[in-house]
Amino acid sequence: MDGLRVKSDGCYLDGTFGRGGHARGILDRLGPDGRLLLMDKDPDAIAHAEAHFTADARVSLHHGSFADMAHWPAAGGGLDGVLLDLGVSSPQLDVAERGFSFRQDGPLDMRMDTSRGQSAAEWLAQASEKDIADVLWLYGEEKLSRRIARVLVAKRADTPFTRTAQLAECIAGVVGRGDGKIHPATRSFQAIRIYINRELADLEAGLQAAHDLLKPGGRLAVISFHSLEDRIVKQFIAKCAKAPAGNRRMPAAAPFRPTLHDVSGALKAGDDELAENPRARSAVLRVAEKAGTA
Repeated sequence: MDGLRVKSDGCYLDGTFGRGGHARGILDRLGPDGRLLLMDKDPDAIAHAEAHFTADARVSLHHGSFADMAHWPAAGGGLDGVLLDLGVSSPQLDVAERGFSFRQDGPLDMRMDTSRGQSAAEWLAQASEKDIADVLWLYGEEKLSRRIARVLVAKRADTPFTRTAQLAECIAGVVGRGDGKIHPATRSFQAIRIYINRELADLEAGLQAAHDLLKPGGRLAVISFHSLEDRIVKQFIAKCAKAPAGNRRMPAAAPFRPTLHDVSGALKAGDDELAENPRARSAVLRVAEKAGTA
């Protein structure tokens, strides 16, 4: 909330509503002339927002990915702030039927938007061994990606993967149990989830859309939960804030004009917050401000 620097009469977009924790924080700081635009891919999140937030005349709601915020007419007048809280939400993790968790057995789905697209089970049933290995390596940085892919393809010939516990147990049999601090299926589940939901492509599109919609002096706040996300956010802010390195073999570049200013660096949860909310342990917040006069 401090990073967004909410103005009482401003217009803000929460691109990852979840269950409304951030939205409530923004509304508490908005006056009667302020506006809050809420988006989420998840139909369950949208249903929660309709039940608990849309009675407030300051709130507008849209079901969809934040990657498409530029196509929402409500955002067309410019924004004073954009908040993106990336990755899977606590309700998605805690409800076994959503298929995100390797700790609870449920249908192998993993879609944030259950109204469209291919489930994890459908993808695993037909993807090639190479494609599975590539996804596990690129999005999960799983060192045993090829071995896991080979075993998954062999086992699905007899029994298709339809349950999260079934997939997690198979992956654990390949990776081994280790020291028990990190579940052996963690990286693979992350990778499949990111692929199924196009999370990194949506992040790149959403950052650019937020940049373009922000008014001068407007703030972009992004919370990421793993290095792949954080790297994209960090590099995007740097690209907009810093002139590229010169090359004496190339013609002189046009004068560089920053369009964003990095105002925070990488911020992480302190000990008090971690004691109350252990899931914040891997969260990184970065805040940037649109160049110009507020």
